[in-house]
Amino acid sequence: MFVLAVAALAVVGVIVMLLWNALVPTLFRGPALQYGQALGLLILSRLLFGGLRGRGAWHGHWRQRMWRERWEQMTPEERARLRERFMSRCGHHGPAAAAEPPPPGA
Repeated sequence: MFVLAVAALAVVGVIVMLLWNALVPTLFRGPALQYGQALGLLILSRLLFGGLRGRGAWHGHWRQRMWRERWEQMTPEERARLRERFMSRCGHHGPAAAAEPPPPGA
């Protein structure tokens, strides 16, 4: 598994380097990258935009967990108000609109 991960990182590093060198110098007059710089850019982008954790199912998404915890702490009245608020944002108005069947062709 470790060898496969290292090989995948090496291949992705080459792809990043080739794409960067094919696009950035021509389009933006930026510098060409060497392989080590491409790997560093890949790691930096992962840290800035993807976090340090993997995408395994064991940790879930923090935003989903936050909403689930908030939902569980709400009273039934608060849940109903929140549902109505989201429905009104989506173009549905009031509880009667939620009970209506969708128009034909929708």
